[in-house]
Amino acid sequence: MKLSTAGKNTSKAEVLDVTRHGLWLFVDDHEYLLPFHEYPWFKEARISEIYNVKFMNGIHLYWPDLDIDLDLDSLKNPEKYPLIYR
Repeated sequence: MKLSTAGKNTSKAEVLDVTRHGLWLFVDDHEYLLPFHEYPWFKEARISEIYNVKFMNGIHLYWPDLDIDLDLDSLKNPEKYPLIYR
């Protein structure tokens, strides 16, 4: 049997809060703090741009208004990604 349409992806990412220190992100049943000193491209962004995040293919976070891409693994295992944007 072959399905004619794919099922709906129920996984999502959600920005929970934005503080003066960074943003709180909920994705894949975990919360992550993205501090502005480590993710400076979010610091000057508008709130509406930060809240507009897409979770793609269960592994990829994308902010279309900011053209920012993050791999979920970089949040789960930051020690594997030692380079920080300056």
